[in-house]
Amino acid sequence: MAEHPAYPVGLRLTGRRVVVLGGGQVAQRRLPALIAAGADVLLVSPQATPSVEAMADAGEIAWERRPYAEGDLARAWYALIATSDPEANARASAEAEAHRVWCVRSDDADAATAWTPATGHSEGVTVAVLTTEAGERDPRRTAAIRDAVVEGLRDGTLVAPHHRTRTAGVALVGGGPGDPDLITVRGRRLLAEADVVIADRLGPRDLLAELPPHVEVIDAAKIPYGRFMAQEAINNALIEHAKQGKAVVRLKGGDPFVFGRGMEEAQALAEAGIACTVVPGISSSISVPGAAGIPVTHRGVAHEFTVVSGHVAPDDARSLVDWPALAKLRGTLVVLMGVDKIGRIAETLVAHGRSPDTPVALVQEGTTAAQRRVDATLATVAETVVAQDVRPPAVVVIGEVVTVGPDATTPDRP
Repeated sequence: MAEHPAYPVGLRLTGRRVVVLGGGQVAQRRLPALIAAGADVLLVSPQATPSVEAMADAGEIAWERRPYAEGDLARAWYALIATSDPEANARASAEAEAHRVWCVRSDDADAATAWTPATGHSEGVTVAVLTTEAGERDPRRTAAIRDAVVEGLRDGTLVAPHHRTRTAGVALVGGGPGDPDLITVRGRRLLAEADVVIADRLGPRDLLAELPPHVEVIDAAKIPYGRFMAQEAINNALIEHAKQGKAVVRLKGGDPFVFGRGMEEAQALAEAGIACTVVPGISSSISVPGAAGIPVTHRGVAHEFTVVSGHVAPDDARSLVDWPALAKLRGTLVVLMGVDKIGRIAETLVAHGRSPDTPVALVQEGTTAAQRRVDATLATVAETVVAQDVRPPAVVVIGEVVTVGPDATTPDRP
């Protein structure tokens, strides 16, 4: 007679007794989920792995350092049998059957009364996968299916729309340095769930092409500003769409709070009573140098790195950067938005003590297919930018780390 498939169910184990027999690798993998479920866990085992022992030391589980004994499962709601003694496993399984305790056996799934599914989690949803046909149980396949579903939910390739009324809100999402694969998993998922996306020019543009047709994509550079400042107009657009009950994503390049005006938008949303979620992004200040083979720190070369905005020149009254102090540092200096001001920046650093021979690398359109790297020194960088037609967006790296990577070249010396 054909075996009936297992009946899937979720156990609510909070405060309920769960007995685990055996403290080896199986217990080490299963205990964290039982602890997270709030179960009152008793481990019975003469020995345990260091990780399991640490759980007992932390008070997350109770541990009786002895072999299984008759009566251990009498008051349990659920049992995991995972000792290395087949005879003890069989006796414990028989006790579980006698006391009507659902029992998982790591050594013999066919003799168990319950199976542990391959599980994963994404934003409050638990995905559990079981093989339903006898003789076809394949843990690797069920784990692979679980991984595919969870990954799809996380990165937005598997979209499960919310059907209940959503609270108006905005997600400030850092899109990373440009390569669409470098956005965070959470950022990509929120993009897939968005009704409206207000995007910066420096955001990962390729991601916008993946959005469903109903999503309204707004180029922040083309928002009608009228009597408003550009940032104020963007703030107003965020608020307006959120108040219409739409899921709004503000897609920014890099990280929202690294020269991205993210806090200005968060403050405006807070004042309007709009919920705001901040999703950090990979900043171009470290990712773009890395993509070009430049470590911003390196043992024996640089123990510090400083990131500054170069959108205003050192001699501009609006500058908040202490350039003389930066010139005295020995570490790496990363300049964002400073290509057109790099000549005056270099002059200022040299005037205040930085060697004119200090290596400089300019990485244009980092992490994208158009990425290119141009090397120079503080003495030659101004003329190199012009000669090589280096244009924004580009990250400028100043310091000896420029010469240590596998892609380093010898810059022209004056």
